[in-house]
Amino acid sequence: AMHRTIRWLDRCLAAHRIQQPNIFPIVQGGLDAALRERCALELLKRDVAGYAIGGLSGGESKDDFWPMVDISTNLLPKNKPRYLMGVGFAVDLVVCSALGCDMFDCVFPTRTARFGCALVMGGQLNLKNTEFCNDFSPIEDDCPCSTCRQYTRAYLHHIVKQETVACHLVSIHNVNFQMRLMKSIRDNIKAGTFVSFVKAFMKTFYPKSDYPGWVVDALAAVNIHLNL
Repeated sequence: AMHRTIRWLDRCLAAHRIQQPNIFPIVQGGLDAALRERCALELLKRDVAGYAIGGLSGGESKDDFWPMVDISTNLLPKNKPRYLMGVGFAVDLVVCSALGCDMFDCVFPTRTARFGCALVMGGQLNLKNTEFCNDFSPIEDDCPCSTCRQYTRAYLHHIVKQETVACHLVSIHNVNFQMRLMKSIRDNIKAGTFVSFVKAFMKTFYPKSDYPGWVVDALAAVNIHLNL
C-alpha cells in the first residue's frame, strides 16, 4: 500500500499538470512506524494541497492506533491540512485533534443513527429503549438542529422501529452534533483554551475520571495531562 500510494500520487500529478485539483496523498504504512515515516518523507517531496492519514481505524487497538497518528502528524507540515480518514467517535475526534489532525470523515454519525442511537455530550442515547417512551424533551436541549427543534425523544422512540424517516431525523441530529463538536474544538484552539476544553470534555464523558489508558497516554504525548 505504501509503494502503491506513492505511484498513484505521481500519476495524479502527471495527469493534472495544467489544472491541479486539491490532491491529498495518503500516508500509509499500517502499524509500522518505519514504513509510515518512509511514506511521509516521499510524499513531502511532492507539492500537494494537503495530506491524508490512512490505514487506521480498521479494528486495531487504540494503543496501536494513536501512536501511528502521532507519528504521521509529526512528520507532516503544519501549514497544510492533515486529514485523518475513518475516525468519527467523539473522544477520538478530540484526541486526534490534539495530536494535530485537522480534518476527519466517518460513516459513524449516520450509521449509528440507523440503529436508533443519538449522539450527545457524554455518550449516546439508544432511542429504542422504553425509558424514552414518555420523554417529551428533545434529544439535546441546547441543540439547534431541526430534529431537536421539532421532535421529542418520545416521538422518535415511537417511530424508530417502524419508520425509515427516523433514521433521517436522528442522522440530522448526529451530524449536527459532530459539526458543533468540531466548531468547539476550533474555537478553543483559536482562543488558546484548548487544554481546558479537552479536560472538561473528557470529564463529561468520564465523570468518574476513569479515563481509558490510551486517551491518557495520547494526550500526555502533547502535554495535556488529565490526571493533574
